[in-house]
Amino acid sequence: MKKTLLSLITAGVLLNTAAWTPGASAAEALKQKDEIKVAMMPNYPPLEFKDPATDQLTGMDYDLGMEIGKRLNRKISWQEIGFEQMVNAVATKRVDMILSGMTDTKPRQDIATFVDYYNSGPQFYTTVAHKEINTMLDLCGKKVGTSRRTTFPAEIAAWSTANCTPAGKPAIVVVGAEGTADARTQLRQGRIEGVVQGSETLPYIMNLEKNTYKPLGKAFAYQVTGIGISKDDSALIDGVKGALTAMIADGTYLKILSKWGLQDGAIKEVTINKGQ
Repeated sequence: MKKTLLSLITAGVLLNTAAWTPGASAAEALKQKDEIKVAMMPNYPPLEFKDPATDQLTGMDYDLGMEIGKRLNRKISWQEIGFEQMVNAVATKRVDMILSGMTDTKPRQDIATFVDYYNSGPQFYTTVAHKEINTMLDLCGKKVGTSRRTTFPAEIAAWSTANCTPAGKPAIVVVGAEGTADARTQLRQGRIEGVVQGSETLPYIMNLEKNTYKPLGKAFAYQVTGIGISKDDSALIDGVKGALTAMIADGTYLKILSKWGLQDGAIKEVTINKGQ
């Protein structure tokens, strides 16, 4: 017979660590959830995507979410929701949390609480066919595409102001795309000269489409990726933080990240609302 969440917490078995010690009210509140509804848009490999062979959800975020559900003894119910609608979905209780490679930012913290679990940053790249583009500065004055739903457009503009202008070069022309896949299509079609997406996803794309893309420099900004949860759901916030803390302690967290080649963005300590 499966033990209840409350009894596992009391016994110290669930998380196998003393790092998480919620109050009785928080434990009881989480105990009432039969399932945890999680927002995800599976179009950002290797964090979240659908396996082409099976059409099943997979990726780093999927694996982390399933492990969190296992440790909280709750079913994870994945909800495919447009990225731009996710924060509102948490605020209106349509879902319990967001686990979809979302950057923890101050404006988003006004609506949701973020349990931070990964470090990343935006990175420029182009196609190998662009022989004249070999550095980030080579993109000054050129069109660079990125998902308009992310923080990347503003970060590209900020980098351009800080680097292109002092070098006496024209500013980068930022082109908003429906997503990174759309931006890559525009790049291959020659409609833009560069793309920006999360540095954590670029190695996967380069391996998938070999001899097609080349990175330009390293990530040019620092980002904290977080799990968004309703600000008033303290039980789930504590539960997710505790589960992740235990996963870091016993090596499960790093094992999942390494499976997807994403260990370079691993955190050592779970934080709340660390993003800027």
